[in-house]
Amino acid sequence: MLNRRDLLKLSGAALLGTSLPGIVSAAASPANSSFRFCLNTSTISGQKPGLVQSIEIAAKAGYDGLELWINDIREYLKQGNSLEALRKLIKDKRLVVEDAISFTEWMVDNDTRRKAALAELEEEMKIMAVLDCHRIAAPPAGIRKDEPVDFQKAGIRYREILALGRRYNVMPLMEFWGASGTVYNLSQAVAIATAANDRDARILPDVYHLFRGGSGFDGLRLLNGNAIEVIHFNDYPASIPVNEQTDSDRVYPGDGAAPLKQILRDLKAMGGTKVLSLELFNKTYWAQDALLVAKTGLEKMKKLVREING
Repeated sequence: MLNRRDLLKLSGAALLGTSLPGIVSAAASPANSSFRFCLNTSTISGQKPGLVQSIEIAAKAGYDGLELWINDIREYLKQGNSLEALRKLIKDKRLVVEDAISFTEWMVDNDTRRKAALAELEEEMKIMAVLDCHRIAAPPAGIRKDEPVDFQKAGIRYREILALGRRYNVMPLMEFWGASGTVYNLSQAVAIATAANDRDARILPDVYHLFRGGSGFDGLRLLNGNAIEVIHFNDYPASIPVNEQTDSDRVYPGDGAAPLKQILRDLKAMGGTKVLSLELFNKTYWAQDALLVAKTGLEKMKKLVREING
């Protein structure tokens, strides 16, 4: 999958990863900035713009960064394109790839599946290193609802992929899915991250998943600034019962019932710069112009930040 030029680029990225501790942002944030604004390309995926056009839309809309899906990158490469060309496009558009969306089965008990998942995850980390991306999502993919999760065992497995990530400076973020019935609650994600006993452990929360999985929002206050670097930012309607809501019910930040201003205040109080990544799957938005949707989401996020900053 990686051509010679990409491998040469990767060697430099991997070397950088061995010399820098933890996660390093690919671009400096403005002085005293608490938030960066990111577009998760799922938000406009229903319009099927393709990877290149999605990047161009994010740039035109005014985002600082992107959250890309591994499957979209693989499709781009299957069409004969190179990672180096993709990296150049992103750099030319003055964007940063803040995170990658991955679904490897790194947590499962089946040794054969987990071994294959680790090989797949390593390949994904190599890809993202070429793109100067230093984070990758690590959700509980492959875990069935009828399989109790052993947090200590999951913590050991999380530590294993953190060690893998340090080879390429692409660090996995412990993600939880509110409706999964497996790792669905913030407390579970924190338990796994704590059990890993690794200074690079991080949590990837999502406003919708905090609501859908019954976490609530006050638990965020217990986490320090190092624990969260990226949050999937969205809102949810008050008119649909929590157990009936799905990903497609997510709405623009500020258009629903989530206590977003308090969430932003708590994130700001933690310290450090937080990436607010707009992640929506709303079919109504997918029927609209993609650039309009991207711009609308960004402006609504910026409005909320302006309001908490006074």
